Formats: sequence, C-alpha cells, structure tokens
Amino acid sequence: MRHLEEELEDLRKRLLEMSGLVEAGIYHSVQALVEKDPKQAQLVLKNEARINQMQIDIDEIATNLLALEQPVATDLRLITAAMKINTELERMGDLAVNMAERALSLMDQKLVRPPVDIPHLANLVESMVRKTLDAFVKRDAELARVVLASDDAVDALRDAIYIELIRFMERDLTVVRQSVDLMFIARNLERVADHATNIAEDVLFVVEGVDVRHHATRTSHT
Repeated sequence: MRHLEEELEDLRKRLLEMSGLVEAGIYHSVQALVEKDPKQAQLVLKNEARINQMQIDIDEIATNLLALEQPVATDLRLITAAMKINTELERMGDLAVNMAERALSLMDQKLVRPPVDIPHLANLVESMVRKTLDAFVKRDAELARVVLASDDAVDALRDAIYIELIRFMERDLTVVRQSVDLMFIARNLERVADHATNIAEDVLFVVEGVDVRHHATRTSHT
C-alpha cells in the first residue's frame, strides 16, 4: 500500500510539471504575438517534444499501476482520470504550438489593432488550467466547479473577438489574412479552456464519483 501511495504521488507531480509546461506554452505563444518576439514562439516549439515525452512516461506509469497494483475505489478512479488528464494536457500543448506558429506568421505584419483582448483571454484560460490541476492534486471539488463556471466567460470573450475581427474584415479586405490568424488564436485558446473543463469533470469523478459530462453542473460549449 505504501508503494502505491508513493507511485500515485509521483503521478500527481508529473502531471503538475506537465501542466506547468503547457501553461507556459500558452503564455509564451501569446507574448510572441503581442511583443512580436520570435524567441518566445521558438521556446514553445522547443518544449513540444518534452511535453510529448512526458505524456508517454505518464501513460506508462499509470498503465503499470493498473496492471501491477490492481487499485480499487478512489485510487482506481484517480489513475484512470490521470490518464485522461494526461491526454488533455498533451492536446493543450499542441494548441499552444499552433498559436506559436500563427504568431510567427504574423511577426512581420502590423496588426489591425493592439491585441488587447487576446492576452486577456489567455489570462482567463491560463487561470483555468492552473486551477483545474490544483483541484486534481488537492481533490478539491469546489475548485473544479469554479473552473466549469469560468468556461462561459471564455466563450463570451472569444465571441466578442470574433465579432470585432469580422467588422475589421468587412471594412478592409487587406486585413483578412491576419484577422483569420487572430481568430484561430482565439479559437485555440477557447479549445484549451474546453480541455481544462474536461479535466475539471475528471476531478469531480475522482472526488465524488459522479460523471457530470452531460449533467446540469457541466456548462455546455458552443
């Protein structure tokens, strides 16, 4: 039993480390856009391989725990949730890479306007990622519900960014390409938030043993 507890703690720590890399990737990809700094974008691209390797390592640890320790009840829910969270984090990392690549494509262009709303959206999303992993580690169901509730604000801000960029494109066809890139960045941030809500649902499953994916507790996505 002692060995299982140590392995589970190692699993939590690895997920937290991976989450930190993903959160940093989101931050640096947006800063690359705002500051027109290719070094920040390259940092995101460089860390992609590390995140991918962490996903493989975490999956191996979790699979071995299932096979060798035969966990039950809460421990079993925790391990299966960890495997799902691992996948969600890797997908978030891919989205950060996509944003960094978009930022590089916009590097030599004068933006249609200072991207004030996109950094604000990124801050909301980074906070969701941070809180959802804190909720997992601390087994905090209430914090997980806070993450679920935050999804509406992200969706609303994404919609506002879309509307503004569409108006720019309607007035000036020369800004269509960069406006589309900015819309993709906003969309990727919103998708990261979706993955964070998925993790929050997994936390509720671990802590309370309930599945809220299609329940009223779960905020529906647009």
